[in-house]
Order: sequence, then structure tokens, then C-alpha cells
Amino acid sequence: MKIKTLVLFSFLWTSCSQQVTKIDLSGSWQFTTDSTRWDNTIRLPGSMTSNGLGEDITVSTPWTGGIVDSAYFRSDAYARYRESGHIKVPFWLQPVKYYKGVAWYKKEITVPAGWEQQDIHLFLERCHWETRLWVDDIEVGMQNALGAPHQYDLSDVLRPGKHTLTLRIDNRIKDIDPGENSHSISDHTQGNWNGVVGDMYLQVRPKVNIARTIIYPDISDKSVRVKTILRNRKKSQATALLALEADGKRMQKKVTLQPGTNEVDAVLSLGDEIRLWDEFHPNLYQLKVSLTDEEQNTTDSREESFGMRDFKVVDGCITVNNRPVFLRGALDCAAFPKTGYPPTDQEAWKRIFTAFQAHGLNHVRFHSWCPPEAAFCAADEMGLYLEIECSSWANQSTTIGDGRPLDRFIWDESERIVATFGNHPSFCMMMYGNEPAGEGSSAYLSGFVSTWKEQDNRRLYCSSAGWPALPVSDFLSDPAPRIQGWGQGLRSIINGQSPRTDYDWSEYISRFSQPVVSHEIGQWCVYPNLEEISKYDGVMRPANLEIFRETLQKNGMIHLADSFLLASGKLQALCYKADIEAALRTRNFGGFQLLGLNDFPGQGTALVGVLDAFWEEKGYISPEEYRRFCAPTVPLARLPKLIYKNDETLKARVEVAHYGETPLKEITAEWTLADTSGSVLRSEQWEVDSLPIGNNFQLGEISASLAEIETPRRLVLEVAVDGKKNSWNIWVYPSTSPKVEGEENIRMVDRLDAVTLKALNSGASVLLSLKKGDLNRQMGGDIQVGFSSIFWNTAWTRGQAPHTLGILCNPEHPALSEFPTEYYSDYQWWDAMSHSGVIEIARVSSQISPIVRVIDDWFTNRPLALLFEVKVGNGKLLVSGIDFWQDMDKRTEARQLLYSLKKYMASPAFTPAVSVQAEQIQRLVSDK
Repeated sequence: MKIKTLVLFSFLWTSCSQQVTKIDLSGSWQFTTDSTRWDNTIRLPGSMTSNGLGEDITVSTPWTGGIVDSAYFRSDAYARYRESGHIKVPFWLQPVKYYKGVAWYKKEITVPAGWEQQDIHLFLERCHWETRLWVDDIEVGMQNALGAPHQYDLSDVLRPGKHTLTLRIDNRIKDIDPGENSHSISDHTQGNWNGVVGDMYLQVRPKVNIARTIIYPDISDKSVRVKTILRNRKKSQATALLALEADGKRMQKKVTLQPGTNEVDAVLSLGDEIRLWDEFHPNLYQLKVSLTDEEQNTTDSREESFGMRDFKVVDGCITVNNRPVFLRGALDCAAFPKTGYPPTDQEAWKRIFTAFQAHGLNHVRFHSWCPPEAAFCAADEMGLYLEIECSSWANQSTTIGDGRPLDRFIWDESERIVATFGNHPSFCMMMYGNEPAGEGSSAYLSGFVSTWKEQDNRRLYCSSAGWPALPVSDFLSDPAPRIQGWGQGLRSIINGQSPRTDYDWSEYISRFSQPVVSHEIGQWCVYPNLEEISKYDGVMRPANLEIFRETLQKNGMIHLADSFLLASGKLQALCYKADIEAALRTRNFGGFQLLGLNDFPGQGTALVGVLDAFWEEKGYISPEEYRRFCAPTVPLARLPKLIYKNDETLKARVEVAHYGETPLKEITAEWTLADTSGSVLRSEQWEVDSLPIGNNFQLGEISASLAEIETPRRLVLEVAVDGKKNSWNIWVYPSTSPKVEGEENIRMVDRLDAVTLKALNSGASVLLSLKKGDLNRQMGGDIQVGFSSIFWNTAWTRGQAPHTLGILCNPEHPALSEFPTEYYSDYQWWDAMSHSGVIEIARVSSQISPIVRVIDDWFTNRPLALLFEVKVGNGKLLVSGIDFWQDMDKRTEARQLLYSLKKYMASPAFTPAVSVQAEQIQRLVSDK
């Protein structure tokens, strides 16, 4: 399919600084949802919602977007939130008003006398969604772009004097269905708003004008080829002089223009010394294009910025200006809680992109949407590589490649996007959209990619985010290379395999000839930051967070909200570190796209960011800490395990991923093994002559005896390369635990039988260790526990495991004195979490304060315990959801934790404060 240039008048939206004659249309417009009576006004740019217009939210609100978990509509737990006047929805942010349908906007204008017989266009920067336009009583046309401006040629219908512009905006999904969950339209993120935002104006140009410039940088030839689209609205041919100028270099060319549209090619040399554009030096040029008539009068001109860069694949690697690049990316899913629509000013986008770069990222994927011009301008200046999508996630409600109207829309949308934003150097990649469905999707996308590759070589093209993997794609977006995949549950690397850092994705990607970029890695959740609720002072209200806060309050744990956030946040950061480092260890990997850096407020509420929905920190990991494992240069250690006995030797291979500006020369690399006080136990330096750009560069091998570690300890292995540092916690335990004095007085059982009850009544100390699988489902046995944080969220994944967010404990509790820990989960807890059930402690007694809590899913907010103590009769009982029976000879951490618990139970410190009846404990074990 040959791509037709549909947007001939895209000159109306060009560089960020262009000044031309125009009439600003912002301000007050007449407004109605019933075209028979105009009884309201609205301020534009804006939306109905931002103007307080629309309908109140009810249980029948016709949302745009899939709701996987329908419990809200039927469960008693949500009954109070379905009551009129108290509506709160848990699956996304809740707009203050909602409207889906046709809305009418009208404004009176006066056209100046000097605009007679000139080229006049209407420009509306971002509309949502379909617009139809009337001038007075004449219908001009329809536009339906989601990712580009709506532009109308009014040259034949506007004359000097007063006129009425009437705009009809329809935000319903009709024959064109991009996919109900597409971030361009859905209520999951920005919301399905109705209105116009950004610049909106009438603009006039002379009859002979510059309609568009297409700039093709050529870094090898140190020049730019400029294709200029010239419009001649006269009835006869015109002669003009076309001039190009940039960086003091100039060329001009005499052109004869026939009536209508004319295309002129010209090459401008930039001299011997050109400034390249990339993430390290985002150098921009300004191109001035001018048109001069036969009397030497400049009749039209425009300026546009561009960058000298190429972005291509060489020998299976993505390169920028012939230098290998590793895409360290995250998604932008169009979440804008203040406004409910995307910002159109550069400062807002610079703030967002600053957060990306502060966390070591160089790449942004716009999931199923395209941002406004300001985002491209900001990325150009800051040096970010953008991947743009054509406003569609053709799944669930629709398909592509099956002959639906969406097929034509995607082509049209891609043409509009490239015509509008194609000159931006930051526009480096394009896909149709996200995770398509449809029997004809592969054939359709093969044609899409092939045509664009032939038509415009300024960027790379891929079929889609996620799948399918097509031979024609320049690179592949693949969901497989990650430590937790959809549906893996407790079988994933991080949940199903003992902690280590020596794996990568080399074997998997070896089957492909193209570079592979891992799709939506991470998706690690954190407990909601309830203090964030006060930030929502715009059109989106955090009714979901309010529900979670209220259930936490109801279950008596509101005082733990901040602790839950911080503890689960530490685990979340650990999971992201593992995901990112695995990608960096993979030779010739294309990169990764995180989901995400900030929270995703929809799809059931996916709190997957180390930043909140406002791109602000939550308090448990700083950008500086994040950059230790996510940056242009990252030291890496391949550790076959992270848990050791002191009769073992620590062995690791140290390497580095270096995707900096240049290779490094004559540097020093160093590793240290230190304890938590900072005392260095082992260290070594390596002198490195040169460090090329790439990864898998081996610095050396570590071999360190651990024999001198006589007590259980956490050690820190740190590697430093040219001032860049990264570190890993390891744990060392005695190979044999000493006998606990008084251990013979501790009875260890897996259930309370008659003999044990008699012992308790006689004052015995009992350790009840439940075997994995024995916990009664009514007492927590149905909760699937794993080491990692929750993946995405249980509402959207239909309950995929794990269901919890790690532990919370007091590290100073005497029961843990021989098991070094922080207050949150780290890898020494992997064994315990992998061999346990969690107990709904309120079903035993609401007075119990667990020794080790497990943080529950925020949808249920149940008080959960891994370890707790009580008095039963005259005896003392410590209850463990951890199985201390199975394969104990192979479980180093379990033996050490058991030793610590027994030592505590044999000490005077073991004095449970809460008494319960034996029957309450007996209920923990299911009948078999």
C-alpha cells in the first residue's frame, strides 16, 4: 500500500516558535449537548469535565474501557460505594463529571479585510474525538485524528466579516473502534473526555505558500535533504525563489509552481563540522525556508528545528549515529490526574522527561497513543528516544487486519502523525499500537511496516508492542525476556527459583535476527500511598484510593499504611532491579520498556511505579539509588546464589554494561565485600585499558572465602567502574547452628493434637509450624504467597499469584536476633515466603500483633501473619506459617530462622501477651 500524503497543510503546526498572522480562538464558547438550544458556555482549551459539565457518576455510567473484575457491581463489600450520592469506583480514577456523546461548541468570529482570497485554515491542536465543523450554515467536513491536530481548510468559505464557527465533537466509539482500552480514548488513564486542548486558532497564509517541509538528515554526507510542499492557490503558474538556510549555510533554487500542490527537493550542505543529536548531546539546528516572488519580496517563510542523527539497526544492534544504544525505557500511558487530558506545554513535558532521565532512562514508549507537539519539542531538547503508536490497542473489543474501519484509520493516523511530527529527531520509532488481535493482523502489520520502511527511513518500525514477531520489523517487542511473565504466577524466575543474578535472555533472543526490546517488564506493585490522596485536586478523584483507605481503617491497620508503603516499596525496587539487570546482562539486547516508572491508575489500579501518578517520588528509593542499576554505565555481578554458608566460597563474575557516549580508557574497576557497618572484608582492583561500548564486558572473577564469618550476617558486594557503583546483598550463615540451650523444652509440632494441648496446659513452650498446604482456606490458606510483589494487580489479572506484597517486621524483635533482616523483604526471605501460608490473624484474635506480618493486597486489606505468638492455657505458643519440615537439609535460611526462633523461645523474652483458646488455633489446620 502506497502511503498518500493526506496532511498537506501541516504547516499550521510546525516548530514551537513560529509566529504568523492568526486569530486566537481560545476563551469562551457557546456550548450545548442539545443543538436546539444553546444555554451554556464553556472555556476552551479545555474539556467538558474541566468545565464541570457532564453527568454525575452512577453505577450505570457508560465507561469506556474493559472492567475485568466485576465484583464492584455485585459484591456486598462494595455496596456502600454503589449508593447514590456516595458513588466510588475502585478500578480507575473517577472524574468529577462524565459525558460520552455529542457536544456542540459555537463561537462568533470576525475575519479581517486583509484575509480576502488568502489561504485560511482552522487549527485545533488536540480534539477528543471526532469533530465536524460548520462555518455559518455550511458544513466544512469531519476530522477524527486522535494523535494529531484537526485542521480545516476554510479558504473557500470564509470572507472578511462576521461568521459563526460551530464545532460538533463526538467522543463515542462508533464504526471506528481503536480498542476500548486504548490509552488514546479509555477511562483507564486520561479518560474519555470531550473537548479541545492546546492551541486553537485561524491562520492566514498568502496564496502561494509553504505547506510543509520534510527534513531528511544525512550524517554521512553532512547535509539535509528537504522536500518542500508548496501550494499555489492562483489559477495560473507562479515563479518563485525557494531558499533554505541553517547554521549559516544557505542555498536557493528557482521554482515554477503550477496551480495546486507542488513538491520541490533540495539539498543543503552543513559543512565539514556537524553537530550530531543523541541522548548525550541533543544538538538542534534551525532550518529557515523562505519563498520569494519575482520582485524579491518574501511571500512566505517558516522555521523548523531538526537534529542530525540516524537511528538504525547494524549487525543486529540498534545504533544512534553508528554507536550502539541500549534502550532503557518506560511507558507513558497518558495518565494526567489534574486535567484528564495531556499537557500541551513544554514545561509540563520537561518535568515528566526529567523524571525519566533522573532514573537513568533514555527512552519513552507512548502506549497506544501519540503525545502533542510539546512532548516532541521537549524530547528534542533533552535527548530522549520516543516510540510512538497510532492510537490503538486493537484487542478485547476489536481486531485489526480483518477489514474493519479501524484498518483504514490506523493508516490514516500514522500518516497524520508522521506528517505532523516526523521532523523531530526524538521521533525514533513507530508501531501500529499495542498487543493486537485478529486473524489477519500479521499480514496487515507486515504491509504496514514494509510500506513505512520504504516511505520514510528516518526511524525504525516494528509491527506492534508485544507481538507479533514479524521478519519485516526492524526490531522486535517481545514479552518473554522478563523475570515474571503474564500467567507465570509462582513459577517465574523470581518466585520459582532460588535467588541469583547469573541468568540472562541470550538463549531466548538467539532465535531472532533483529534486536529484541523486552515488552512491559516489571509491573511490580507497591502498597498505595494514602497520603497521595490530597494531591488529587483536579478533575480526577482518587475514589479507588479512598476505598482502599477505608477498608484498611475498617480492618484496624490504618496506622500501618505508611509502613506498608515503605516495606512493599523496598520489595518493589528489588524486583525492578532484578528485571533491569537481567536485561543489561544480555549480550546484544535491544533494551527494555518498563511498566512502569510511575503508577498506572486504571485497569483495576496498578500501582507499579516507584513514582506516583504525578511523577513524584514515594520515599523508598531515590533517583540516585535507581541509577545504580539503571544508567548508561552499570557494573554487574553474576552471582550463582545470594545465600551462603560460611564453609563456602563466594564466587562471581564481574562485568559491565557500558552504553556511554564514548569507550572508556585506562580506568580502574574495584569490588569490595563489606559488612553492614561498612567494614571491608575483601577487596580487589582491576586496571582496565579500554572498555568498549556494549555489554558483557568481563572485568574479572571474584573468589572470596567466607570462613571467617562466624555469625549470621548480611554482607554487601559492591562493584565500582569509573565512579559508577552497583551493589548486591548476600547472606552468610553458619554451616552448623549451635544447640539452643533449653531446646529440649520446646515442643515442635505441625498441629495441636491432644498430647500438645496437654503440654500447653502444663505450661510448655510450643512451636507450631504449619506444613505448606495445611492451612485452612478459611484462615488464609487460599492466599497464594510468593516472594515477589504483586504482578500488575489481582483485579485485572483475575487473581494471578502472588497475592501479597512482602513482609513487615521489627528487625529488633528478639525472635529475629539470629536472622539479620531489615523491616522489609529481601532475598533472605525468599525461602520462607516460598514455603509458607499466611494466616488471617483477625480470625484468631484481633489483639495479636504479629512478629512478622505479610502485607496483603490492597483490595482486601486483611491482617496477615507469618509468625505470631500467643498464650494458650498455661503454655506459650509461637505459630509459624512457614513450613519448617520440608527439605530442611537443603534450606540454609530456613534452618537459620528456625534456630533464631528456638533461641527466642528458650529465652525469658518469650512472653506472649495475648491469650487465645486452643480451638482458635486448631482451626488453622484444615481437615484432610
